[in-house]
Amino acid sequence: MQTNRSNTSALVGGTLLIAFGLLSLAMRFLRNVDWGFLWPFLVIGFGALFFLAMLAGGKQFAALAIPGSFITGIGLMLLFLNVTDHWESISYFWTLIIMFLGVGIYIMGSYDGDANQKEAGVRVMKAGLVLFLIFGTFFEMIFSSFNQIFFPVLLIALGAYIVLKRTGLFGGVNKHPSDSLRHVR
Repeated sequence: MQTNRSNTSALVGGTLLIAFGLLSLAMRFLRNVDWGFLWPFLVIGFGALFFLAMLAGGKQFAALAIPGSFITGIGLMLLFLNVTDHWESISYFWTLIIMFLGVGIYIMGSYDGDANQKEAGVRVMKAGLVLFLIFGTFFEMIFSSFNQIFFPVLLIALGAYIVLKRTGLFGGVNKHPSDSLRHVR
């Protein structure tokens, strides 16, 4: 008698072989298809197989949600980059991987019924979102054609503010370091 684990492994392995065989046949017979556009769907499909294995295996396979969301998310990210041809955004898209892991932890907690895992997943997703917003704003300011003048001017203004504040013109810092020692005594 086979265990549930070996049934799930055979299901995933057999499905992968079928998928690669179909892909190989499609590439031979459909030579005029733009495979450069379709390749991210292979990554998305591979990630979806982890979710299928999770569903087929039951609650003990809930952890498959993590690689499933990671791989599916990367496939979606690659599809977006392929469609928009905005490849420079990969400089901050790495932060989405953190969000994908958080989604996987959340799905695992939901499927397994563990509220602590769901909360941890939400925290990881929030951290990834904050990093995405910070790095996305920074790098889009650098790479965007609109901001090619705005960003350097912003840097100059920020630098001038820091220098002027340090010199005491904005009332931020004492002019003599010994002045601060007198207040301590």
